[in-house]
Amino acid sequence: MKENSVKLIEDLKNRVANAKKEAQLFENENIAMLNWKPSKSSWSILECLEHLNMYGDFYLKEIEEKMLNGNDSKPVEIFKSGVFGNYFAKSLAPKDGAIKNKMKSPKDKVPDLSKLDKKTVQRFIQQQDRMLSLLDQAKKVNLMKIKTNLSISTLIKTRLGDTFRFAIYHIERHMIQANNVAATYQRENSTESA
Repeated sequence: MKENSVKLIEDLKNRVANAKKEAQLFENENIAMLNWKPSKSSWSILECLEHLNMYGDFYLKEIEEKMLNGNDSKPVEIFKSGVFGNYFAKSLAPKDGAIKNKMKSPKDKVPDLSKLDKKTVQRFIQQQDRMLSLLDQAKKVNLMKIKTNLSISTLIKTRLGDTFRFAIYHIERHMIQANNVAATYQRENSTESA
């Protein structure tokens, strides 16, 4: 994948801003809805957000550290995706607003429902603010030269631009999932009260 670096960053910023806006709507919902699951094997809205918070804890720190260490790199006009980074980004990217390929989450990234409350939503929103700030800072560095570790392996490194892509596409996936849970909850509860 090749794309103008500034356009890529702006596209990613729009995606993050949208996720933040959607999460802000969840702040106004009752805790019963936020913890509701369509089935035993499904995740609740809060579980979706906490899963993203767990990944955010890793990637936000990783991106920030690598950008600080690589702050002498100069931005490039065109970002060219790496082989692994592009593969991971494409596999996580939703298609036409839907999740096409389901994936199993690593056990250490499965949230504990008993510890979730509205602070989970607030933490997610704070992480999106931090991601937006990092994207602004990324305009001043080389998205290809700076490499980051993956949460699944420190043996594979990806270009910063790809790391942003798959981290943000991952956010989009689970926001679609959370919004689907919210829509199902609304439907089921509107038919019960009718």
